[in-house]
Amino acid sequence: MEQETIDTRELGEKIVRVLKTIYDPEIPVDIYELGLIYDVFVNEACEVKVLMTLTSPNCPVAESLPLEVEEKVKSLDVVKDAEVEITFDPPWTQDLMSEEAKLELGFL
Repeated sequence: MEQETIDTRELGEKIVRVLKTIYDPEIPVDIYELGLIYDVFVNEACEVKVLMTLTSPNCPVAESLPLEVEEKVKSLDVVKDAEVEITFDPPWTQDLMSEEAKLELGFL
């Protein structure tokens, strides 16, 4: 039986598209453009690990946001499992925002 090969780069792009649909409720910019996503790992078994941060450790959505990220990533057909790990190393700063986000928020 031939093993179906999954294009992990293509899956990574799909995951990024899903992440761009999730917004920090206090800021009108998606979490990807805000720079809250530090890394996305996809293995051959289509298990995903998202390394992300929050704008602050006391963020009001500290409980719900990682859960939303996990659920939306898991909702992709190809994804077998997803896990979100929160880190504050390095801490989030406005420098992590994309130019688009900075423009949107009037920082440019």
